[in-house]
Amino acid sequence: MNKTRTLVLDFRHLRRDDVSIVGGKNASLGEMISQLAAEGIAVPSGFATSADAYWSYVEFNNIRSKMANCLDEWQSGKTSLAETGRAVRDLFLRGDWPQDVAQSITTAYRGLEREAGQDDLSVAVRSSATAEDLPDASFAGQQETFLNVQGADAVLRACRRCYASLFTDRALSYRQLNGFDHMKVALSIGVQRMVRTDLGSSGVMFSIDTDTGFDKVVLINAAWGLGENVVQGAVDPDEYQLFKPFLADERVTPVIERRKGEKAIKMVFGDAEHPTRNVSTSRKERDAYVLGDDDLLQLARWAVQIEKHYGCAMDMEWGKDGLTGELFILQARPETIQSRREGNSIKTYSLSERGEVLCKGLAIGDGAVTGRICLIESAKDIDRFVDGSILVTEITDPDWTPVMKRAAAIITDHGGRTSHAAIVSRELGLPAVVGVGNATYLLHDGQDVTVSCAEGDEGIVYAGTATIEASELDMSSLPETKTQIMLNLANPGTALRWWRLPSDGIGLARMEFVVSNTIKVHPMALVNFDQLKSEEERVRIETLTADYTDKKDYFVDNLARGLARLCAVAHPKPIIIRMSDFKSNEYAGLLGGRQFELDEENPMIGFRGASRYYSPRYRQGFELECQAIKRLRDELGFTNAVVMIPFCRTVEEAIKVLGVMADNGLKRGDKGLEVYVMCEIPSNVILAADYADHFDGFSIGSNDLTQLTLGVDRDSELLSGLFDEQNAAVKWMIRHVIEEAREKGCKVGLCGQAPSDHPEFADFLVECGISSISVTPDSFLAVKLQVAQSEQKGQESLGAA
Repeated sequence: MNKTRTLVLDFRHLRRDDVSIVGGKNASLGEMISQLAAEGIAVPSGFATSADAYWSYVEFNNIRSKMANCLDEWQSGKTSLAETGRAVRDLFLRGDWPQDVAQSITTAYRGLEREAGQDDLSVAVRSSATAEDLPDASFAGQQETFLNVQGADAVLRACRRCYASLFTDRALSYRQLNGFDHMKVALSIGVQRMVRTDLGSSGVMFSIDTDTGFDKVVLINAAWGLGENVVQGAVDPDEYQLFKPFLADERVTPVIERRKGEKAIKMVFGDAEHPTRNVSTSRKERDAYVLGDDDLLQLARWAVQIEKHYGCAMDMEWGKDGLTGELFILQARPETIQSRREGNSIKTYSLSERGEVLCKGLAIGDGAVTGRICLIESAKDIDRFVDGSILVTEITDPDWTPVMKRAAAIITDHGGRTSHAAIVSRELGLPAVVGVGNATYLLHDGQDVTVSCAEGDEGIVYAGTATIEASELDMSSLPETKTQIMLNLANPGTALRWWRLPSDGIGLARMEFVVSNTIKVHPMALVNFDQLKSEEERVRIETLTADYTDKKDYFVDNLARGLARLCAVAHPKPIIIRMSDFKSNEYAGLLGGRQFELDEENPMIGFRGASRYYSPRYRQGFELECQAIKRLRDELGFTNAVVMIPFCRTVEEAIKVLGVMADNGLKRGDKGLEVYVMCEIPSNVILAADYADHFDGFSIGSNDLTQLTLGVDRDSELLSGLFDEQNAAVKWMIRHVIEEAREKGCKVGLCGQAPSDHPEFADFLVECGISSISVTPDSFLAVKLQVAQSEQKGQESLGAA
């Protein structure tokens, strides 16, 4: 077949290198149908018109020279963008079909009807420009798509409108910005059998994390009905993340994030005059997750297959047929933002002097800016946008792109991570906070604010002008070190941004951060929910746990998934998870916590750590923590999780705690489970050899160890001059426990601030032979370099000796 002289081609005859003939979108559909169908990936059948068909239409209607004249007048400043676009579109809309082109389209459509055994088959008519979906240009949403088109005449009308949409204002602007010759770009039209997602669900899927580029996850957005609402950002979708390395293992279900969206509307089929329409979702639909585990696993596995076949990160649209329950891939294109990002450096932002929090949403990007709000509620008011201001609106679509290019940041009421606002913001390198819900209500025109996407996956808008500092971590020439340099992390929302750091794992993951920020409920309040005295807290807990029949499972499930995101960043390297180390006053601050906590004069050395875990006052809460770790390892698959016990005062306590863990399926040594102990009490040092008989490793908590060695409250301003981790007594303690641990064959690390602040302290630790040093991400490079120097000095000393 001579594809270049064919007017219409079945998708089955197309390959991805046919972009010049049928555009990126249609070439990709043909590639998947012809090459991946045998691997079980389902793509709806269809056909594409060729670039030759487009030029035939242009020549038949004698509009080439007229198009060129319109474009020349625009580029010479004689006419506006809007005038030019309207004039060229009119040329296409008033044209007639060449008989051979119309006949070819009609014949191909009749073939789809016969294949489906259905007259007036419902199809999607999509535009596919011949410069579209290239690795360095997405052209996302630049041309039109028409859904639920029925009948041959309606298909021809939709195709004519697709041709005209090659010259929408946004498409003209985008090509001009990216240096494409308007007269050399043709349009192919894809006519694809509709999947009944109007009765089911649909969404967008990426084979990497869209905001950090983390390449070990699949990101899936999902909503009810047709997928246009998700793409446009008109709906706040569900969001899921799955860990790619475990997808081939059928014994585990690696769904590491499951976030429910509002999903207030859905797009469904309409009538002949209005083929689609939006309707409100039912309360049941809003309260339910769109996808179950089986569907998530199938979609994620398809994403991995497609990525492998194309050899690059991919952006895909998917749909689930509400009649048959079948899943389909509707489109696939290369991801164009993170794939172009430099991998040798990480830019970070820190804020100080923040104002009050005005609103929150999903963070797009990792930047932060200050500026003045320009609130525009309707696209008809776009012209009043002030360059360099922060755009606030309900949603954006491709018509907003020219304005977005002139903005400092973007805030929207609606949309998820795969919405138009999110995609364009990433492409432009702008911080954006999407899916706020009520930003246009809370914020006002002319207001000075700070937009921060630098604090995790939650974007925050602060009142006033904060101080923003930017720094860049350059990893291009990091030395190797024998001493492992690990990270201290707690927030699953920020964890993915550090995946590029060449760390040796996570040396300290604080469980209590997930409990306080994600779960928010005291575990004993879930165990004893029927006994809660506060009606207000009962209602709040009921709301949080609405998806769980057993309220205890709310704690287990959310803790396991929160920790899973941390494990994913480190995998396959170890992540040392410290079991909850709240003080009693901190536990009391959780929902329902006051009822289960005692008032203590000195919580710092009170009822905390190991003593809680076997006590009747908290044992059932600790058992939920153990069940979460078991789920993390057994069901989600993260066997790189190491458990650590904090504030273990005696060896007898250690034995009791290990017994409770074993009773809950966490037996040291089973399935490679390692258990560490925090070394933060003098007794841990003095009896280190005895502790080593019950644990696989020590992690020196230098702050608490200094406090208890010197008898100095680390939070006391009066005694701050005495608190010194480099005091001779503290250093003796650290040296002794390292020696004892090494003698017993145990690993020993340190998770404190001292190596970051004091280079000479890193020298001391290396000299002692410490196994690992765990630091905050912003200190990683400095400590890594210092340790390399320390090790070099040690080698030189040995050589001299």
